[in-house]
Amino acid sequence: MKIKAIGLDLAKNVFQVHGVDEQDRPVLRRALKRAQVVEFFTRLEACLVGMEACASAHFWARKLQGLGHTVRLIAPKFVKPYVKTNKNDARDAEAICEALLRPSMRFVAVKTVEQQGLLALHRLRRGLIDSRTALVNQLRGLLAEFGVVVGTGRTRFEQALPRLIQDEHEEVPVLLREVLEPMREQLLAINRRIAELETRIAAWHRQNPASRRAAEVPGVGLLTATAAVATIGDPKVFDSGRGFAAWLGITPGQHGSGGKQRLLGISKRGDTSLRTLFIHGARSVIRAHRPGTNAWLDELLVRRPKNVAVVALAHRNARTVWALLASGEHYTPLAA
Repeated sequence: MKIKAIGLDLAKNVFQVHGVDEQDRPVLRRALKRAQVVEFFTRLEACLVGMEACASAHFWARKLQGLGHTVRLIAPKFVKPYVKTNKNDARDAEAICEALLRPSMRFVAVKTVEQQGLLALHRLRRGLIDSRTALVNQLRGLLAEFGVVVGTGRTRFEQALPRLIQDEHEEVPVLLREVLEPMREQLLAINRRIAELETRIAAWHRQNPASRRAAEVPGVGLLTATAAVATIGDPKVFDSGRGFAAWLGITPGQHGSGGKQRLLGISKRGDTSLRTLFIHGARSVIRAHRPGTNAWLDELLVRRPKNVAVVALAHRNARTVWALLASGEHYTPLAA
């Protein structure tokens, strides 16, 4: 039995397989336990395997590629239209197989272990920052209930916290004051962990030529460059910088009917974290901009509101980064 393509529905313990032959007729429907997956595909003749780009997908893609199979990852939203009637694992596997064989289907590039490791550092850093922000905001709210208000900004709050612990505010009960010191130590510990992760990311950046080239673009710092290189992987996955920017969700959405096209706000598709880094980098460039140093930006700021200009610059930076990664060239700034 010659199997042309297989749709593999991933899971934690029980995987579902749906295979078709050269005439696209179903010839294989089977549930596999996790321990059986590698053995099953080892015995199977090399074929095309499709999976949703979800948790553990890149791990299994690398495993099956090592066994000689051709693996394609598909975004879940592109699989959903092919699910017939009620949803279950078997129909999901069938839908993946159906989507896999569509000639116009778009696929997700399989990430290497190194790329996934670097992105894991970025995710951990983002999680620690969110935890720190939540803790600071919680302490602010609790202290405000007793009439203690600190100026805006995390740094200002961290600087004021030792004084708040030492000062004996009549309104702040001893019960709360006694736990402020452990909370301050927790904040310092989170800061240390964030610094450690950033040090590791910086070390990787210094050893990676592509990341260093990307960081030459104004508004693209170390964090944006490393995240972009790890996320993009192979730049050839995108046909152009415009395609990368559209995937990133930094281009206008569209709604058209009856020959009439209406542009919406940016679509916000793709990687939220990477898009945010590009926009924050563009905002820092515009904040430090001096008239006469960049003619394109001067003209843009005259025509458009500041926030629109920020997104436009982020879009341009994203396309520039893709071009540098795809060509292997260094950034050359335009004349003012």
